[in-house]
Amino acid sequence: MTRPPRSKPPPAPILAAAEPLAQLPAIVPPLPQDHPHNTLDRAAHGTLAKLSGGVSPHAFIEAWSDWAQHLVRSPGRQIELAEHMQHNLLKVIALATNPGSEPPFAPKPYDRRFAHSGWQTFPFQLWQQGFLAAQDWWDHATEPMRGLRPEDAERTRFLARQTLDVLSPSNQPLLNPEIIAETLKSGGRNLTEGAAHFAQNAIKTLTNRHDPPPEGYRIGTDLACTPGQVVFRNDLMELIQYTPQTPQVHARPILIVPAWIMKYYVLDLSPENSMVRYLVEQGFTVFMISWINPRAEHRHLSLEDYRKHGVLAALDAVTKIVPDAGVHAVGYCLGGTILAIAAATMARDRDDRLASVTLMAAQVDFAEAGELLLFLDESQIAFLEDLMWAQGYLDRPQMARAFAAIRSEDLIWTRAVHRYFLGREDVPTDIGVWLSDTTRMPARMHSQYLRALFLENRLTAGRFAVEGKVIALKDLSVPLFVVATETDHIAPWRSVYKTQLFTDCDLTFVLTKGGHNTGILSEPGHKGRHYRILHRPAGALYLGPDGWLAQASPKVGSWWPAWSDWLATRGGGLAAPPTLGAPRRGFPQLGAAPGTYVLQD
Repeated sequence: MTRPPRSKPPPAPILAAAEPLAQLPAIVPPLPQDHPHNTLDRAAHGTLAKLSGGVSPHAFIEAWSDWAQHLVRSPGRQIELAEHMQHNLLKVIALATNPGSEPPFAPKPYDRRFAHSGWQTFPFQLWQQGFLAAQDWWDHATEPMRGLRPEDAERTRFLARQTLDVLSPSNQPLLNPEIIAETLKSGGRNLTEGAAHFAQNAIKTLTNRHDPPPEGYRIGTDLACTPGQVVFRNDLMELIQYTPQTPQVHARPILIVPAWIMKYYVLDLSPENSMVRYLVEQGFTVFMISWINPRAEHRHLSLEDYRKHGVLAALDAVTKIVPDAGVHAVGYCLGGTILAIAAATMARDRDDRLASVTLMAAQVDFAEAGELLLFLDESQIAFLEDLMWAQGYLDRPQMARAFAAIRSEDLIWTRAVHRYFLGREDVPTDIGVWLSDTTRMPARMHSQYLRALFLENRLTAGRFAVEGKVIALKDLSVPLFVVATETDHIAPWRSVYKTQLFTDCDLTFVLTKGGHNTGILSEPGHKGRHYRILHRPAGALYLGPDGWLAQASPKVGSWWPAWSDWLATRGGGLAAPPTLGAPRRGFPQLGAAPGTYVLQD
């Protein structure tokens, strides 16, 4: 049967405060109902995806096969690997015969499994060095070979590393000197307490239970506690306006677009490291989007919904509450990506309401998106789509496992040893509480995001269309402030840097110490912080990342004051603080910050 041609739907109107998304015209007409055979296949795939944590077995089997076949027909490579194995073995034997000598292998900088001093004593040092020798060999064995697809080499390395991490001597109670010492010291109490922790975690995983925040880390009281009011709400997001804390404010307000893969309050964490509080104290009027935590009934929310009924709806509200001023738009992570899409669309349509755009740890080009690309190809995305088809969303644990696997030695195994074998409770921290307060991803939006951006890289390839017309980042003319972090494994800084390659406008780029979250949370006074910053005038020639790094000297301290000064010079002068909301314009106060959506489980 021939599928009828799709007709273009009428444009969806901007959401009113009380208008539910379900009543709006669909952005894309729904597809015909699946054939029963396809339904059976998708149900089977979805069940398998739940068991595998959302990882497609086919993608990794194919990678192993590609690597093994190229190795089998490469005799020179086989001899090289045999020699490398022999050299590593001889180094370990030399250490065994001379225990006081310098160990030949060292853990990677982020690997804390062997930090205990007992690993430097015999025989524990020998076991550690044997493991590191095997790790070194596999790192060498999975380097690219002639004809081997680079992504298959990376996937094979990833799988080898995951297997080695399971077999690490640090995970074995009888081979780990720290576990042995703690067991002797406590008379075995660490093991009984660890078993209790394991049982608690197992029950939590099986029941998908979400624990409430510990005492001292309550949302709205200890975290996300900057005063403000919800001034707009629709079925996708709440808009928070924060109470001014200075007699006068910069005339141009700030609108922050956080990622919907996380709760917004990472940017309003504890009072001492809250970016929102810092901006308000510097005299800025700050608005924040707080996204809904989707459920199965939100499975049809699209990427376009997040642009139109999220970013643009919030911008409409801000420009009515603070009219005729221009808005500084700020996007973090995935929120930065959708903000870049929205800003490029506004530039195409001659919408000049933005005064500047700040992108924090946000990618617009995904060709070098780091180790997350290991999980993404046609097979993997189809696997995830079948998983989301069954449940309507990508659930919190399924996303958390993928991020943790990238740094499994630290985020999985080190924590497991401390909790289950050393019997130590997890010490609560503000960012730890936030990390555990994850959200879900609507099936349709997540599929569109993975395919259009990660897999097909349409935004920078000139193939990303909004409302039927392609957008281009080259159209942006407002000043850009782009922030990347040195050790980001979610949005690698060289990938974030490519914003400079696809734009011509005035741009300031900052590279700061830290990871995806810790580098952004770099409040003044935070010890050990540094950053690099350079300005590119509009129309300047492109400078590659290595050249940029050579020219940008490190500066001690937080990057926040440099950003605040950059915003202030474009702040539009000082004015009296605006009211919270604008009831006469249809934006009454709907309740105190942090609102209700951030509390959704």
